[in-house]
Amino acid sequence: MNQTLVLYPLLAMFALVVMVAVTMFRRRVAFYKTNRVHPQKTATSAEMAAVMPDSRAPDNFRNLFELPMMFYVALLALYITQLVILPQLVLAWVYVAARYAHSFIHCTSNVVMRRFYAFLVSCLTLLAMWILLAYQLFTKA
Repeated sequence: MNQTLVLYPLLAMFALVVMVAVTMFRRRVAFYKTNRVHPQKTATSAEMAAVMPDSRAPDNFRNLFELPMMFYVALLALYITQLVILPQLVLAWVYVAARYAHSFIHCTSNVVMRRFYAFLVSCLTLLAMWILLAYQLFTKA
């Protein structure tokens, strides 16, 4: 199997991070202009939370640097060890789809139970990826 295929889900996650960052930037600039707030008044996250009531995009942006780090590590481990197989690619794309769903829900309607189910799918998928990777490593040696 072409080992570089595992890098496409990684690029898709990077694209998601960029989309959420752009969404956050646009919302903040619009908020500053509409409410005539000087950016210095929101220098810390606590000041931002006190001034800007909508924290969906920034919260989601932070989420994209938490558990997804383990996804990136898994993909790089697969690539480095040359253990990319079709089930791992399928799991990687399911994870990406679940994270896109989670981010879309989080940045728009923010219906907590829908967001939770998308998060749960991503967590279980990531767990499956790591269990399969461990199995692959132990049976390869």
